[in-house]
Amino acid sequence: MENEDDDPIIQELDVYLAKSLAEKLYLFQYPIRPLMMNYDDVPHLSARIKPKQQKVELDMAINTMSPNYCRSKGEQIALNVDGTCSDETSTYSSKLMDKQTFSSIQAASNTSRYAVAFYRKGEIHVTPLQGILQLRPSFTYLDKADTKYREREAANDAGDSSQDEGEDDVKQVTVRFSRPESEQAKQRRAQSYEFLQKKQAEESWVHLHYCGVKDSRSEHERQYLLCQNQTMTENQELMKSPSEYLQMLMPPSVEEETEKPVAPSNVLSMAQLRTLPLADQIKILMKNVKVIPFANLMGLMAAGTESIAVLRCIQQVAMLVQGNWVVKSDVLYPKESSSPHSGVSAEVLCRGRDFVMWKFTQGRWVVRKEVATVTKLCQEDVKDFLDQMAVPRINKGWEFLLPYDEDFMKKHPDVVQRQSMLWRGVQSKLEKVFNLSKEDATSKKSEVSSASSTVITGDQVLNIARAKAKENQARLEKDLQKKKEQSRLASSVTVVADVQIKEEPVSDDDSMDTSAYQSFNNGLANGVHGSENSDQSVNGDNKDPVGKELLEFVVSTFRKQYVLTMSELKRLFNLHLAALPPGHILFSGISDKMLQETVLSSGCKQILVPFPPQSSATPEEQKVFALWSCGDSYDKERQALLELFSKGHRLRRNMIQARMSQEFGETVSKQQLDKVLKDCCVCYGGMWYLKGTVQS
Repeated sequence: MENEDDDPIIQELDVYLAKSLAEKLYLFQYPIRPLMMNYDDVPHLSARIKPKQQKVELDMAINTMSPNYCRSKGEQIALNVDGTCSDETSTYSSKLMDKQTFSSIQAASNTSRYAVAFYRKGEIHVTPLQGILQLRPSFTYLDKADTKYREREAANDAGDSSQDEGEDDVKQVTVRFSRPESEQAKQRRAQSYEFLQKKQAEESWVHLHYCGVKDSRSEHERQYLLCQNQTMTENQELMKSPSEYLQMLMPPSVEEETEKPVAPSNVLSMAQLRTLPLADQIKILMKNVKVIPFANLMGLMAAGTESIAVLRCIQQVAMLVQGNWVVKSDVLYPKESSSPHSGVSAEVLCRGRDFVMWKFTQGRWVVRKEVATVTKLCQEDVKDFLDQMAVPRINKGWEFLLPYDEDFMKKHPDVVQRQSMLWRGVQSKLEKVFNLSKEDATSKKSEVSSASSTVITGDQVLNIARAKAKENQARLEKDLQKKKEQSRLASSVTVVADVQIKEEPVSDDDSMDTSAYQSFNNGLANGVHGSENSDQSVNGDNKDPVGKELLEFVVSTFRKQYVLTMSELKRLFNLHLAALPPGHILFSGISDKMLQETVLSSGCKQILVPFPPQSSATPEEQKVFALWSCGDSYDKERQALLELFSKGHRLRRNMIQARMSQEFGETVSKQQLDKVLKDCCVCYGGMWYLKGTVQS
């Protein structure tokens, strides 16, 4: 009662249902722009409709006299679209872009809940809507401009080729014969996007006459929004009891039996998908994703779905590869289908794709050329197989798309055993079809089993990387100390004239290849004239000219780059050598060890970045050096950032920001952080890496 007193009823209105325009009334939603002229100012506004598709196009006039309108741009667009000649097909007859086309789309699939209300003299007249259309700018005139440009280019090419009268090009033509189309293939083609687009384009436009708001015809049609007969017999639909009216407002939830949701071909609606049986849900998902871990598949299922039921269904449409589920070949290629590239039957495609899947059960990598050689399929078909379940890596081949799922293999050993038996059957079938040797299969299988057994957790990866980094640091410091002692001893030794002694690298792996620059030496021995006396050791102190030149190069390089890997430093050094004149002292031969010691003695430090064990980085790419102090105001922030990368090989910006704030308080601004990150790091995929450590 208190609530009723606070909100009293002010007025009661009669509601009438008008049906005169019930099946003809549409609601248009369109943008109003500053350059668009008022409809009342443009009585000749052009409009057209395709009734079957309920598609409308409006040409709205642009105010070309507005100070916001660029006339030169409008003339250029009209010239690009229509060219120099004007006829009936011209888009812009005034040689100026003076109109904008708006094309409609369906704003709501079900408009039975929407109506238009007309208020007059204390009465509300309601008319149901037939459709709601959103009008959006259409840019088909750009396509027309592109077509005109291509036609002009083709005409120019034809004119040039006609000058060569004596030369007739002979082109190879491939002739293919299409097989008779089955009924299922016809139905699939009739449901394809290309066929539907073609059917929609065939429907002709019906041009409409636009009537303004104040037009007499508009006034006449507006009267149909009022209920013509206001007697009780005409409005029986609104004369309901309170219970019936409440039931109309909130109908009971009854499953629709007449209209079941049809599984979409390429776009999935999760709301519609979850109305299907579980087996159909999983089949449709697998046909779209191709490869998925079991944990991700469970995340797509409705809440309360049991994993046992999902496992039972997934095994009917997919196979287990490296702990992940890959859709079966016969699900993707039904019996009546064929290759769009070569036209081979579905049976041949299934055998070829099964071979690719089986190869991935043997190892992480597959070479496309090898698959094409064994399966005798064209390169396009093989590439389709690999695109579904792998990613290409430069100079390595194709790597399986997802990492090895050790958790699933441990949790479901019965499923793994059953899938292993199925794969043995597939392997025996492939051996007969492709004449595969069992020895290769067993040897590769042992390699995969050993590789899969080395899968470890993230914490173990980090601990192993830290241990290796500490071990490498201790070894490098020990080698550096030993080298310094040897250099002190060598400084006191008298070297015989015309004889130069150079310490070679300890191992072949540490040697730097400078053979590409031997042509600059012009017959010199080690880049130094034999007639000159050499009383300096190559690895001596700062008095050594070779060490001094090398030190200058290292210092100047790190002043520019701040962070370099060993491989990148060697590349820059080789470029530096190429720019030197013949006979320069650095052509005497610089070993990797000497270059690394020069870097450490120049004020740089090695950053022990914990690369993951599965990283493809070479040992030289894993050696990361950074300029520790360069004398500017950013040294402390730069050092704190480098210390962060000794704990992880990639970091997020918010983590770096939090660490900087914890270390220096609120004194670190965004500009300072951007400067430090720009000096030392690169951003890739939302993560920050030290320069040269990104592994794609």
